[in-house]
Amino acid sequence: MARSIFPFLLLFLFTYYYTGVQSHEEGYVTAEISNKGLEFLKDLLIEKAESSLVPLELPKIEKSVKIPIIGSVQMVLSNITIEKIHVTSSTVKTGDTGILIDVSGATANLSMNWKYSYSTWLLPISVSDKGSATVQVEGLDIGLTLSLNTLQGSLKLSLLECGCYVNNISIKLNGGASWLYQRLIDAFEGKISSSVEDAVSKKLKEAIPKLDSVLQSLPKEVSVTDIAELNVTFVDEPELSGSSLDLQINGLFYAKNEVAHSKHYHKMLKASDSCNEADKMVKISLHENVLKSASSVYFEANKMHWMVDEVPDQSLLNTAGWRFIVPQLYKKYPNRDMNLNLSVSSPPIIEVENQRISAIIPLDFVIDILDADELIPVACISMVISSSGSAEISGHALAGNLKLNDFTMSLKWSNIGDFHMHLIQTVMSTMLKTVILPFANLKLSKGLQLPVFHGYELQYAQILCTDSWIVICSDVAPVEQLRLV
Repeated sequence: MARSIFPFLLLFLFTYYYTGVQSHEEGYVTAEISNKGLEFLKDLLIEKAESSLVPLELPKIEKSVKIPIIGSVQMVLSNITIEKIHVTSSTVKTGDTGILIDVSGATANLSMNWKYSYSTWLLPISVSDKGSATVQVEGLDIGLTLSLNTLQGSLKLSLLECGCYVNNISIKLNGGASWLYQRLIDAFEGKISSSVEDAVSKKLKEAIPKLDSVLQSLPKEVSVTDIAELNVTFVDEPELSGSSLDLQINGLFYAKNEVAHSKHYHKMLKASDSCNEADKMVKISLHENVLKSASSVYFEANKMHWMVDEVPDQSLLNTAGWRFIVPQLYKKYPNRDMNLNLSVSSPPIIEVENQRISAIIPLDFVIDILDADELIPVACISMVISSSGSAEISGHALAGNLKLNDFTMSLKWSNIGDFHMHLIQTVMSTMLKTVILPFANLKLSKGLQLPVFHGYELQYAQILCTDSWIVICSDVAPVEQLRLV
């Protein structure tokens, strides 16, 4: 029963969740990432950098030192490797100049080999020694300034400035007569510091284009069902302020295998409602035109129709059950089974209002008589249903509920004469309230599992509906953490 309606009903709620060259397109989905959200992203980026920057090999360092009486001593440091970087304090700020990430007081551990050799007139042979060493870097400060722009529907990340400074370094020699040469090796502190600064800066400069290529490779459309895709191209330039990063996404649905193009929907002002808790990581706002575009795609694909062939009171699907409602139907087709073929006659009118979504759905339902293997259409009744819906995030699923507000009916055509419409309306009211809506709400109550993005999903999400906008405020957490909540 009603097999084709539920993909659309689920899609109706599914659109609550989705929120990916300067453009004149409008963004019907906006994502506002707060300072808390930027801190979360910054911590992820630094955690990734701590592991991806190491091991980092530094160039060999050679130095010649003149020592009285002994003469010139040739010293070489090789296999210098940064094995670990640990960040203890970092901040992120947004402003007109871009996104600034500042790391202060980080530490780093290095390993290396040392070797020295010299010849002197005091001895007839060359003297040499070698061993290993560990290096502890304290007070490593790193600063990055990044710019974020849109380019052909994608986000482009660029590095504006990058700097690295070592405050303090200590070297401990191992092997050979290391105790004797420690003071000689200390003369390399400046060169080791400069080498660390240059190597870290170079590695970061190489990493930003790689991160940018990941952003550039993000899909510009997301497959939602077998016939619908979501346009997630970024439009307009990102807005940076002292408290957030704002992105705009096209956000409209279009048919699969159809070239995405701008649709001329009128859009109201940006959503202004705030969540109850001001410290959420992200606020995603969806304009009602996102729902309208989904409705249009399904209507044009002729998917908004379904056949009612099973009901709890099966007598309603036999002409005998209509004997006193439509006598001429029973007279012409006595004791024949029936189907009700329902289809949406034009795209539903969808509006987002205060704390609810309302929809006016125009329906045609055709009464079909089963005659052997043939369906005989005998009448068509036009119906306009006024309904409203709500949604909530329960656990890790998006669930919802539909409610019938009102409906009207009229006879569109008939092969068996006029009907007493007030009697038909009573039957249809009962069927809507006791069969169709309860069945739909049972499906919707089970909800849709919210999608996971690279191991992260929404946490403690709130959904608000205001004038023309749906607003989702949420934190983000690893899937493993959510499963323990």
